[in-house]
Amino acid sequence: MNKLTSTPKTSQRIKMRIRKGDTVQIINGKDKGKTGEVLKTLPIENRVIVEGVNMRTRHVKPTQDGESGRIVTEEASLHASNVMIYSTAKKVASRVELVVDKDGNKKRRLKKTGELID
Repeated sequence: MNKLTSTPKTSQRIKMRIRKGDTVQIINGKDKGKTGEVLKTLPIENRVIVEGVNMRTRHVKPTQDGESGRIVTEEASLHASNVMIYSTAKKVASRVELVVDKDGNKKRRLKKTGELID
C-alpha cells in the first residue's frame, strides 16, 4: 500500500523459471551454499520458500484452557534472485533457459550443463 494515498499497488504476476519441486542452491545471504527443494512459489512477490532454509521461530500462545504455548520453527520466503536451480547429477548450480523442441513444446534447460529439467 502507498502510505500517502492508502490505495493498494497493482500486483503484477512475475514469470518465474523456478517451480515447486525444483532443487535449488542459495547463492546469497546467510544460508549461502545450502541446497533444498522449493516448497512454494510466490509469483506476485517474486519469492520462493525453500525446505530447511531461512528458518524463523515464532512463539504461539495457547488457544484453549490447559494447552501450553509452544515455539514453532518454519521456513520464511527468499527472493527468487537469491536462488539458482541445482543439478544433482553434475553437482552445479546454473541459470535456466527456455527452449522449444521439435514438437513445439517449451522445456527448461540448464545453461551450464544442457540438462533438461522437464
